[in-house]
Amino acid sequence: MVMVQLADDLRAEGSEFHALLETLSEQDWRRATPFKGWTVDYVLQHLVFGDWLNTLSLTDPEQFSAVMARRMAARAEGRKTMGLEGTGLQVGQGPELLAQWHERLGRLCDLFAGSDPKARMQWVGPDMSVRSAATARLMETWAHGQDVYDLLRQPRVATDRIRNIATLGVNTYGWSFQIHGLEPPGPAPHVALTAPSGTIWTWNEANPDNRIEGPALDFCHVVTQGRNIADVNLTVTGETARYWMAIAQCFAGAPETPPPPGARGW
Repeated sequence: MVMVQLADDLRAEGSEFHALLETLSEQDWRRATPFKGWTVDYVLQHLVFGDWLNTLSLTDPEQFSAVMARRMAARAEGRKTMGLEGTGLQVGQGPELLAQWHERLGRLCDLFAGSDPKARMQWVGPDMSVRSAATARLMETWAHGQDVYDLLRQPRVATDRIRNIATLGVNTYGWSFQIHGLEPPGPAPHVALTAPSGTIWTWNEANPDNRIEGPALDFCHVVTQGRNIADVNLTVTGETARYWMAIAQCFAGAPETPPPPGARGW
């Protein structure tokens, strides 16, 4: 049941983003978003690649390993590549790319819905559970969707689907320090967040001296590095909590730097 709900949440997140992207002009697809200057086209290509890799990992682990080997070899030579060469995966641009992404995301949601949440699957980093993989896809879809909302200065209605992202953010407390070569400076802070629906979500032991509280939406913006901690309405108490919120990163890969204060706090 948990995977059916996660798949439904991912599908809904994708549908919402799809509706926004359908409104873009031809020029909009080539505009740079506030995330690393990626164009909207490139953001969606990135999502297509991630969804395709998940599908490969679930259905053809051998090809997944082959793609990863090619990708790592190319990057060792200094070539930046998504690893699509020789795979037969065709990726378009603009509306064509949008249709490709939406169709493939739907197929991935179907796969997730029928999977064992505890089953292990290969990934770019360490293996992970299918449940974690689906949560990560939801986070990526939501976070990169925000890149486009921010580019267009469009308001966005938050939903309680972001609980998945908040949970991922809490669970990657240690990871945020690890990728910087650091040990966590203390126990994970108590996190108490107000959901879009008004419900209070909590994680970790209560501790008035090591605590983060405020809107769940703001917490999700910080852990996905869509906002600087200075630009949100979170109350952060204690050195450990402040240190974490300055470098929080719930996604895989090399350590990234949050946007400067004011850069995306529109």
